[in-house]
Amino acid sequence: MLDHILERISVRERQDLIIAWIAISLAFSLIFIRPGATIALFLFFLGVSLVTVGVGFILHELAHKFTAMKYGFWAEFRKNNLMLLVAVALAALVGVVFAAPGATMIYGPAITREQNGKISAAGPLTNLLLCIPFAVLLAMGSVVDFRLIGINVFYTLGLIGLQVNAMIAVFNMLPIGVLDGRKVLAWNKLVFLVLIAASLGILIATLYPTYPNIL
Repeated sequence: MLDHILERISVRERQDLIIAWIAISLAFSLIFIRPGATIALFLFFLGVSLVTVGVGFILHELAHKFTAMKYGFWAEFRKNNLMLLVAVALAALVGVVFAAPGATMIYGPAITREQNGKISAAGPLTNLLLCIPFAVLLAMGSVVDFRLIGINVFYTLGLIGLQVNAMIAVFNMLPIGVLDGRKVLAWNKLVFLVLIAASLGILIATLYPTYPNIL
């Protein structure tokens, strides 16, 4: 099964996904720490970002890809080097992540509004589904106090995983420009409202807890 999936991901696409994954994870890790943080703390949050942001970002793009391929299109992710540099620079300088690492390009005959809407909805929907295992980790963190460098690992992974995936879903569901939300809205208003309401709800609900022991 895994071999079948991997053979549909070209070498160039794998390289683009890995580079974008590392760059976006680095950008997010920079906003989770404060000036003066230790190297150990930075490495901890880089690892957390690689898991939470990495899983959310890669599966979001692959959801677009394989949904498009289900309709007979060829689709590949392409990174945007300039936007990756901007994301890391903004995170380092002002503590804000503008994550637009690239896009899944779709090739083939004319695409219908319904196909475009379903392909676009697949990404944010995947991020919402990923909130389930991260919610489980968050719940585990209140029961199992497993710590590294003084930080509750399960709690932190769960909270950041929830926030990041909700953030990715909210951003992509904005009905502007080339973002997913505009295409979903053009296809089905009810699906658009459900996806953006669920994304916003999860994001708002996770803004109240604070990260434990972050310098």
